[in-house]
Amino acid sequence: MRKSFPLAVEGLKPPRVVEAIKNEFRRYVKRERKKKLPEGVDFWDFDCRAGKDEGSADGVHLEEISAAVDKASSEGWESVFIEIVAKEGYRTRKPKAPHEPEETPPE
Repeated sequence: MRKSFPLAVEGLKPPRVVEAIKNEFRRYVKRERKKKLPEGVDFWDFDCRAGKDEGSADGVHLEEISAAVDKASSEGWESVFIEIVAKEGYRTRKPKAPHEPEETPPE
């Protein structure tokens, strides 16, 4: 999804416009996650960008898009650009903590 959303819509209050934008990208993510995974893929991951326009959009985590829309609304932007691209995700193991000496059980 690559779209520029207007933040000032005639006949709607700004908080309702912000909620409508958030609802639209949540529905998109939900729809993408329901798609069948290719063989060997663990999950759907997303590359996201948000900003005033396509040229000034910065990379953000999927969980930070709501905050980016709120920021755009509070700063009085005319519109906000959101790009969400689904990609294949592969799980990796967490690195183990450095070896710690084992505690001996009390006798």
